[in-house]
Amino acid sequence: MLTALLCGAVVFPALFFSFRKGLRDRFTHWNEADVVCVSERLVSAIHASLATAAGVTVVASCNDVMTDSHWLVNWFVLFGAPYMAFDIFAMYLSHYHTQRVRGHSSSLSGHSLQTVKAFLSKGWMLVLHHLALLLIFMPITLFFRRGLGDFFIGCLFTTEFSTPFVSVGNILIQLGLDDTRLHRINGVIILWSFFSCRILLFPFMYWMYGRQFGVPLHRVAFHLPLHCNVGNLAILAPQVYWFILLLRKAKRLYLRQSRGGGGDEKPLRRNEK
Repeated sequence: MLTALLCGAVVFPALFFSFRKGLRDRFTHWNEADVVCVSERLVSAIHASLATAAGVTVVASCNDVMTDSHWLVNWFVLFGAPYMAFDIFAMYLSHYHTQRVRGHSSSLSGHSLQTVKAFLSKGWMLVLHHLALLLIFMPITLFFRRGLGDFFIGCLFTTEFSTPFVSVGNILIQLGLDDTRLHRINGVIILWSFFSCRILLFPFMYWMYGRQFGVPLHRVAFHLPLHCNVGNLAILAPQVYWFILLLRKAKRLYLRQSRGGGGDEKPLRRNEK
């Protein structure tokens, strides 16, 4: 298990700094904010793809949703933990360089407590999301499940399925391709994948539990311990919030394009996971 943790601690920072150097050399007209933002997005897409692959592998291998286990669950939780910690740092760098480009005085003087506070004020929900995964989800998965529920942990891994498409969408905007058919198709995929894998996933997990134990879907919640329902609700709530943000973003893009506004929208900085 220590090997998984060390691998994650090496792989994700190495990917970020490699992308940062490569993009800086390739796109010489980009400023540092553009480079850092796209680098963070690329690493996020890679982590999400690996998480989705791990989740599908686990779910497909579990016939019994409660007792079947798979080694990949604990391994990937430890492998992904350094990513969550590093991504907070990468998001801060993205915020910091964006503020410098925009000429904010607090960022022009360099890193400070004020720039950290500004980042936390703007991105507190994503930071809270990452910290909750590190400080709550990871300990529960590793130490408090008594070996039960690998199927459901695998399902939660698959919530990352939409993240690569979100990253691709923002990179397309960065490249000035936000008025292309590719960007519109990707936007539809984002909405579909996010709704399917981050919202409909929860009724699916309840249905799978009910199917195994002969409980109707509408009665499953009453057969589960209170803390399970509360935990699921705590995970679901931010997904609904981020989905609403995506719908608003899609509406703005649609209205802008229907008016023939062209590509005047600035690159979307990270608003949803």
